[in-house]
Amino acid sequence: MKQKEQIRDYFRDNWKDVVDKMKEGLMIVDLKGNILYVNKALEEMLLFSQEELLGQPCEILNCDNCFGQNLVRDGKRCSLFRKGDVRDLRCSFKQKNGHRVNVLKNATVLTDSEGNVVAGVETLTDLTAVVNKEKVINDLRKQLNLENGFHGLIGNSSVMTQVYDLIKSAAQSNAPIIIYGESGTGKELVASAIHQLSLRSGEPLIKVNCAALNENLLESELFGHTKGAFTGADRDRTGRFEAADGGSIFLDEIGDLPLVTQTKLLRVLQEQEIERVGDHQPIPIDVRIVSATNKNLNNLMAEEKFREDLYYRIGVLPINIPPLRQHPEDIPLLVETFINRSRLKTEKDITSIRKDALDLLVNYHWPGNIRELINVIEYAFVICTAGDITPKHLPQQFQLTPRPVKDHLSPSTDRRQQLLSVLNETNGNKSEAARLLGISRVTLWKQLKKFNITVDKAAR
Repeated sequence: MKQKEQIRDYFRDNWKDVVDKMKEGLMIVDLKGNILYVNKALEEMLLFSQEELLGQPCEILNCDNCFGQNLVRDGKRCSLFRKGDVRDLRCSFKQKNGHRVNVLKNATVLTDSEGNVVAGVETLTDLTAVVNKEKVINDLRKQLNLENGFHGLIGNSSVMTQVYDLIKSAAQSNAPIIIYGESGTGKELVASAIHQLSLRSGEPLIKVNCAALNENLLESELFGHTKGAFTGADRDRTGRFEAADGGSIFLDEIGDLPLVTQTKLLRVLQEQEIERVGDHQPIPIDVRIVSATNKNLNNLMAEEKFREDLYYRIGVLPINIPPLRQHPEDIPLLVETFINRSRLKTEKDITSIRKDALDLLVNYHWPGNIRELINVIEYAFVICTAGDITPKHLPQQFQLTPRPVKDHLSPSTDRRQQLLSVLNETNGNKSEAARLLGISRVTLWKQLKKFNITVDKAAR
C-alpha cells in the first residue's frame, strides 16, 4: 500500500517528466480547442516548439480529418466533447515546414472531481513508416497488374498477345500442357498463369525442377518414400504429386528427366495413381500436369533420350514462348517495368534510361532473354547512383559497338564467341558469367560442354 502511494505521489509531482518520455505525441486542449500542453514527442513529430503552440487554436495543425470540423455547439468547438472519446482515427497533421505527417489519433475527455468536462487529451502515433510500406506494397501490386501485362508476364506485342490468348484457352482444360521456350523467357510465369486461371486455382501449384535433382532424389521428390526405403529415409515422406492432389504440378526442364523416371511418370499419367518409393500400395491422385523445357524433344526422341509415348502424353496442349529477340518492341516496356521495380527495392533516385542506352538494349540479341534483361537493369542500379541510366552504366558486353543480330542470322559460332567473351570478362567465374548471361549455372555448364569450352583463369 505504501509503495502504491509513493508511485501515486511521484506521478502527481512529476507527471510532465513521465509524459515527455512517451514515444507517442500528446496534446491537451481546452473546451474551445486551444492548446494547453504538448509533450516533447509531439514537438519532434510536428517540428513546433511548445512556445509556438501553447495558447494557439488546434486548427494551427491543420488536421485533415478533424472530428471537430469547426462545429460550435454550447460553446464546445469539438465533437470530442460530445462523444467523449475517439479511437483509431487515421489522419494527417501539417508540420511547421509545410509537410504533412500521417498519424493514428486517439482522444478522450478529462473531467473534474464533479464529472464536468474540462479539457480533451489526444495521443498521436506516427504512421510514416507504415504509410511508406503501404505505398511500396501498392506500387508493387500495380507493377504486377500492369495493363500491358498478363499475370506477371509483360508485353503488348502481337506475339505476346497471342500467347496470352492461348494461355486463357488452355487454362480451361484439364489436358496436360507443355511450355516450350528458351531459358529466361518466363515459362514458370506461364505455368502460374495457367493455374491461376484454371478451375484448380484454389488448390496448390507444386513446382519441380527436374534438372536440379539426381535420379534417386528426383523419384523420391516426385512420388514420396516410406521409412526405410533407402539409407537416410528415417521417416515417411509425401511426394510432390501427393502434395499437388486436386491442383497442378509444374515439371520444369522435363527434357532432363531420366528415362527410368519417365517410365514411372508415364504410368502416373495413365493410371492416375502413384506408388511411394519402397511401397507398392497405389495412391490415387487428381493432378493436372504442366511441363516445360528449353530442349527440342523431337531431337531427344531421335537420340532415344526421351520416350515417345510420354511425349504425346504430356504435350496435348503445346505453348511456345517467343525469345525476347523476336519481340524487341516490348523491350522499352520491360525496361520501364524493371527500373520501377528496382527503384522500389533500392530506393535509388533513378527513374529512366537514356535513349542511347535503350537503343543498345533494343538492338541486343538477348540469349538469356528476359532474365538477362532483369540482370542488366539490376547491374545498372549498382553502377548508377542517380539520374538516368546511360551506356556507361550497362555491363561490358554493351560497351562494344552494337550491331543488330537477327534471329535467323545467329549461328552457334556467335553463341560460342559470346560465351568466351563473358567468361574472359569474369576471369573464368562461372557463377558471374551465368548471371551476366541471364541463365542458370546448369544451363551454362551444358552450353560449355556443347561448345567444348574449358574454363580456368581464361576460357579456351
